Amino acid sequence: MNLQRKPRLGVLALMLEGYEPLFPGITRRQTDYVHALLEHLAPAAEFIFPGPAVNAGDMARLVGRYNAEGADGILILLLSYAQGQYLAHALRENCLPLALALVQPDESVGVDFGELELTVNQGIHGSQDCANALLRAGIPCEFYAGPRADGQLLTFVSDFAAAAATARDMRSMRIGVIGRLAGMGDVVTDDMAVYRQLGPEFVYDSIGAVQSRCAAVRREDIDERLAYEREVFDVDPAMPPERHAEAVRMYLGLKRYLEDNGYAGYTAHFEEFGADGRFTQLPLLAASSLMADGYGYAAEGDATAAMWMAAMTRLCGPSDFSEMYMMDFARDAILLCHAGEGNWALCRKDRKPFLMDRVFLEGGLSNPPTPIFCPEPGPAGVMSLAYLGDGKFRLVYAGGEILDECGLRGCDMPYLFFAPDSGLRPCVTAWLEKGGTHHEVIVPGRWEARIRLLCRILGIEFTPV
Repeated sequence: MNLQRKPRLGVLALMLEGYEPLFPGITRRQTDYVHALLEHLAPAAEFIFPGPAVNAGDMARLVGRYNAEGADGILILLLSYAQGQYLAHALRENCLPLALALVQPDESVGVDFGELELTVNQGIHGSQDCANALLRAGIPCEFYAGPRADGQLLTFVSDFAAAAATARDMRSMRIGVIGRLAGMGDVVTDDMAVYRQLGPEFVYDSIGAVQSRCAAVRREDIDERLAYEREVFDVDPAMPPERHAEAVRMYLGLKRYLEDNGYAGYTAHFEEFGADGRFTQLPLLAASSLMADGYGYAAEGDATAAMWMAAMTRLCGPSDFSEMYMMDFARDAILLCHAGEGNWALCRKDRKPFLMDRVFLEGGLSNPPTPIFCPEPGPAGVMSLAYLGDGKFRLVYAGGEILDECGLRGCDMPYLFFAPDSGLRPCVTAWLEKGGTHHEVIVPGRWEARIRLLCRILGIEFTPV
């Protein structure tokens, strides 16, 4: 399932209509410049650009159009000087995230520049006017000032567009919730604060909603999936075929549960499956395969972590769920693993994940088939979204490296060693001080700037540790 989509940005390119009589053709010249710039930025987003806004009426009309047409955000460009008060007025009822990119047609001053050349490159003081007016009007905006062709502008616009699109998608996101571990404190949140500020809805279901769909899975669908998994995994030769088939049945039933309800992710407390009496194993393979499909997931009723994983999958690509198990001072790293769930699509490229017939006593059920793997080594971010009360959220974020370590012989769970950029002790100490939770979302790659942008759009405090 591909949950990422190409964002759509409306372009608000500002200039003064009074320049056209002074420099005939300047509007067309700057329009062509915008078209060339958007062609360069095409990998970042689809752009809506009907033409420059040369007066207050144009600004208001285009802002209204972009909101009505469901754009994800607005990219503001200065084609000359333009009045900030007019822009602030046009944005009074805007609901879309904003970014202003200060770039110029020419990136150095020519010795033969005349008034025309200086006019088409004078967006800097128009940007200052507009930025000041937006700040004083309380209108949030992201800013870029720099060159056009060295990749920095494309990165900024890509990050902003992805963050704006993710924020929009979160407003229609639904997360299924089945049970919660009693007494677990850091997963407790305010559902209405989540809904009001971040957008997603938490929907509380019974285990019967899953069981009925598992019971309806057809044998031919199970056999088709089994054939696929025998290619994807190195399957434990000790695995009884019917045990593997039952794990596949649970995966297909849970997937239908998510599809039927339009859920972007889910969380389920394992005790629900044992207490129900109709299940013979825990859905560790199902959770792992659904993460590989692109769904958000968290254990033990942690709806917030499941929601954030779903958001990170949209924002950055394939993500994972885990928790910090122990500190390793020899490696200056943290061992992360959980009960047996992990996004096996992130398995390191030089080996297949191993599907183990694993002895696991939690829940009082039979052995759950469990994918065992380590993710590809490289840069990554580990983070948790903490609710602070009073409608406030904080993202505790650690950048670092997934180490090239995959030699634990007795760890029958997906696992990884994460070396924080800040160092083991400073990272863990700050995690405790800042209220980071014990469930984490892991995103491979260096996405801190993009994640920070999403937090700014959503009003989440971004706290690096």
